[in-house]
Amino acid sequence: MNIRMIGFVLGRILLVEAGLLTLPLAVALLYREPAMPWLITMAALVVCGALLSFRKPERTALYAKDGFAAVALVWLLMSAFGALPFVLSGDILHYVDAFFETVSGFTTTGASILPAVEPLSRGSLFWRSFTHWVGGMGVLVFVMAILPMSDGHTMHILRAEMPGPTAGKLVSRMSDTAKILYGIYFVMTAVMILLLVLGGMDLFDACIHAFGTAGTGGFSSRNASVGAYNSAYIDIVTGIGMLAFGVNFNLYFFLLVRRFREVLRSEELWVYLGIVAASTAAIAANILSLYGSVGTALRHTFFQVSSVITTTGYATVDFGQWPVFSKTVLVLLMFVGGCAGSTAGGLKVTRIVTLAKAAVMDMRKMLHPNAVINVRMEGRALPEKQVRGVQAYLSIYILILCGSWLLLSLAGFDELTTFTAVVTCINNVGPGLNMVGPTGNFGFFAPWAKLLLSFDMLAGRLELFPMLLLFAPSIWRGSHVRRSTLEHL
Repeated sequence: MNIRMIGFVLGRILLVEAGLLTLPLAVALLYREPAMPWLITMAALVVCGALLSFRKPERTALYAKDGFAAVALVWLLMSAFGALPFVLSGDILHYVDAFFETVSGFTTTGASILPAVEPLSRGSLFWRSFTHWVGGMGVLVFVMAILPMSDGHTMHILRAEMPGPTAGKLVSRMSDTAKILYGIYFVMTAVMILLLVLGGMDLFDACIHAFGTAGTGGFSSRNASVGAYNSAYIDIVTGIGMLAFGVNFNLYFFLLVRRFREVLRSEELWVYLGIVAASTAAIAANILSLYGSVGTALRHTFFQVSSVITTTGYATVDFGQWPVFSKTVLVLLMFVGGCAGSTAGGLKVTRIVTLAKAAVMDMRKMLHPNAVINVRMEGRALPEKQVRGVQAYLSIYILILCGSWLLLSLAGFDELTTFTAVVTCINNVGPGLNMVGPTGNFGFFAPWAKLLLSFDMLAGRLELFPMLLLFAPSIWRGSHVRRSTLEHL
């Protein structure tokens, strides 16, 4: 493994994080809050980043396992340093709590240990939501968009960080692809801020909620989340915005270059929208008696379905009080997640479709052993290796989910709280049910449980393998491995 090159990449990322902290520092100065927590953190980042990236190593190639290790370590280090301002400012007293909050921010989970967020300083409120925006498209993808990196190793980094089973180039150079994706992301976020301001939010709150919507994160500046505004306009705009950021960003590029057929032929997009429509209709019918008005029921249902399937986690009402059928549908949507190549978490719609088609294919092969049957997606046959890869991913996902659920049950809380806490963290959703519902928080868990859930959030955001490979002894064994033994993804 190329340890020196990984350290060089880590150093550059830490320097970038130091630059990102200038934004919450500016907010703190604007609202006349202490600047020292931000300055101390920035100084620590600059020193560590400079030491790691002082000299670029001669051997710059990064292979598959190098890319996975770099991604996992980057997210851990950024979260570790990003937690410092919360502790230094006194907004969060314990470092493990601050680390949990920061991991939740970068992974766009939105699970919080705070019983109330409104007492936080403006700088802290801005930083915890801005981490959503940075983590939404990927930390290293963000760095690729602003710093030159060799395409010889960026593919492995992008593959390890991009959400979804596939990662490809929109244009010939991977760094240019990152610039295009972040350009689209930036414009959509700016439009979201403008629409929220037009709906009556002040600029600060509009930025906070736009960051959470764009990154599908869910941190709010209000204790009652989006429901605090009690505005049909804001609910609808935010609901549509969450759905839009849950769509594969490649499709937006195709729209820009007028490849409309590519968009219309996207099977994943139509299944995604179909799930949203069916879930909204089913839940609205189930909760109609609670609100007495079809319009109100549809409004809250559409918002909550959009929030959960995109793993954003915003809320307009306490859906923990809804009937069991409605809560069951929402829990199932937590597993589904958004589209591959979006900022949403979960298993991803394309994996769900592939798994369903693979199950049908296997049953048909049992009935017709000699028939040649393939899993087809958008008119093309998927390679057998890709289908089996999705099935292997599901197996590992279930093992981590069940293992985490078993360990967290040692904390002694009820089954629904324990199960949905793990589900909402590994799928990067945010709120669960019962004690971790929309009106609850994760602050009651012991430090070890918060670290376990932090691991789940990171594993879910990074497609499992980068975090798991950190525990493999072979990845740390030696720095020189023959090229022929490395598997390129």
